[in-house]
Amino acid sequence: MLACVGPAGADDCLLEPQGEGRVAAVVDGRSLRLEDGREIRLAGIERGGTDRASGRTALSAIAGGRDVTLHGEDDMPDRYGRQGAFVFVTGSEHSVQSELLRRGEALVSSDVSDKNCAAALTAAEGVARDAKLGIWAETSAIKNAESPGDILSAIGHFTVVEGRVLSVRQAGAITYLNFGRNWTRDFAATISRRIIPAFESANLGPKSLENRRIRVRGVVSSRGGPRIELLRVGQLEVLGGK
Repeated sequence: MLACVGPAGADDCLLEPQGEGRVAAVVDGRSLRLEDGREIRLAGIERGGTDRASGRTALSAIAGGRDVTLHGEDDMPDRYGRQGAFVFVTGSEHSVQSELLRRGEALVSSDVSDKNCAAALTAAEGVARDAKLGIWAETSAIKNAESPGDILSAIGHFTVVEGRVLSVRQAGAITYLNFGRNWTRDFAATISRRIIPAFESANLGPKSLENRRIRVRGVVSSRGGPRIELLRVGQLEVLGGK
């Protein structure tokens, strides 16, 4: 079960209350403007897929013209003046984010710090992925780690990649999870030395991932081959046994 309006339970994203308002406009697939002028950026999700109009249409259907309550860790606006929040339509049991994820109109982002909230959003995304809804109906929704050229086409975009870690090596302060034999051309996920303790605490030490199938998510960059930098444990998911 996902978020419920009322006392916060173990599976919800009801963080500290950050106000309320009525939705005056849907800016894009993950942004709303309230009647009082505030622009709200939906926390915890990223846009995915190539059809951005679909996400905006879905968000309009869920929240357009509705009264909403906002929850979050703080209400400080970002550099663009947008307030990040988890949004609940009045009377709804689920956050707007969860509804978008369940419809396959968004991806879980990598920056959800609350574990219960992250688990709830991940479960909602899994519903759409299993049913191949929205984004997940596209064959390119999850990139294959063995196809670095395909991953390179997503440079600068939030992307999900799956594959088997063939080797783990350290170069200076960076640990590389290599998905191919050619380190300069094939896909790799990178972890900074300062982040390693967090992964080890979650029983995800880099060496334990060797020969495991994993799913990683984040913004694709290129340093020879395509790369995703892992800054948080939530960016990595072990998919099965060796």
